[in-house]
Amino acid sequence: MKTTLLNKMALTTGTACLLTAMMGSAHAEPTGYDQLTFQTEVKEEIQNDEVRASMYKKAQATNAKTLATTLNTSINNAMKIAKRYPSVTVSTGQQRTYPRYDKNDKIIGWTGQASIDLKSTDFTATSQLIADLQETLVMENLNFGVSDAKKDALEQKLMTDASRAFQNQAKNLTRAWDARGYRVVNVNLNTGNNYPRPMYSGMRMRAEAADASVPSQNFESGNSTISVTANGTIELTK
Repeated sequence: MKTTLLNKMALTTGTACLLTAMMGSAHAEPTGYDQLTFQTEVKEEIQNDEVRASMYKKAQATNAKTLATTLNTSINNAMKIAKRYPSVTVSTGQQRTYPRYDKNDKIIGWTGQASIDLKSTDFTATSQLIADLQETLVMENLNFGVSDAKKDALEQKLMTDASRAFQNQAKNLTRAWDARGYRVVNVNLNTGNNYPRPMYSGMRMRAEAADASVPSQNFESGNSTISVTANGTIELTK
């Protein structure tokens, strides 16, 4: 894993912040003069450990009741299949129904779509579940990311790294401006994520016949970049 450091500096007389760490001497308040505002950033690339997918059933019928029966039966069956894979979290996704009209604007039928969402850190089980579901459902999207537990742990580490980088840059700037020392006026710590694009996005893949077996897919999850920036203001002491 690689950590990089970016420094940005600008002169200012004031700043606004979201998350502010106030530090300073009890006997001397900031004067508003000789202040420097700058930013440090640390980044780390980490392997994605979570897969997310959305699958749907689309159908048409001459009346809304028949359509609802078709969609509900399909989604209920999908949920039963998903219970065979306890390591995969399955939830009900988006559902929508809309009428179809003839050239005289008369309703001649209904079209509907219902979906389920999958999320798991177990790639093997998720791949097999998707293959099972593709016998009746269609893949809408598939993407990879970092699980909350893994991301939170890394962000805690990067917050410390960003804070140290901010302090080191503050010392460097103090020397560059021939100052005796500095005090911190305020500091922001902000996190950011850069996830790769989904493997499938909005793809309309045709479902196989119910009696055909769909092979499972080998996943390559890729990496994501997690970053933390520390931006704030220091006041030089002469």
